[in-house]
Amino acid sequence: MLITFLAVLTPLLALIRPLQRNVFFVLYYASMMFAAYVTESFYFQVAEFSHKAFLMFIVYHLACINTVTFIAYGADKHAAVNGSWRIPEVHLHALEFLGGWIGAYIAQKIFRHKTQKKSFRIMFWLMLVLQLAAVYIILKYLNLI
Repeated sequence: MLITFLAVLTPLLALIRPLQRNVFFVLYYASMMFAAYVTESFYFQVAEFSHKAFLMFIVYHLACINTVTFIAYGADKHAAVNGSWRIPEVHLHALEFLGGWIGAYIAQKIFRHKTQKKSFRIMFWLMLVLQLAAVYIILKYLNLI
């Protein structure tokens, strides 16, 4: 059920250029597959592409993408302190746009990272606005609002 849903939908996200070499997207995908496997194996199964499967996919997606975004910000802060390889900003913004802006916001506050650079902050808020606009358009298209 969810594994099939993931197998169809999630690889489509890999077509987005900033995700092609983003190791945190791989971590996100692996965590989504694990959550779907555990749910299907031990709890319940629902029909593929049903409303319930879609809602479960959304919940798993938001939990996983925010966790991975938080980890990415923590890894980037650690790299900044140690002077080692940094995570490209476009990768962080891609994770934010996919729904990880809550994890990004919390990580910015906890790690005190990416809070001073004005261009990054502008792009962060732009990603939030774009995501909210995309959700609004989808809900409008589905006649839910």
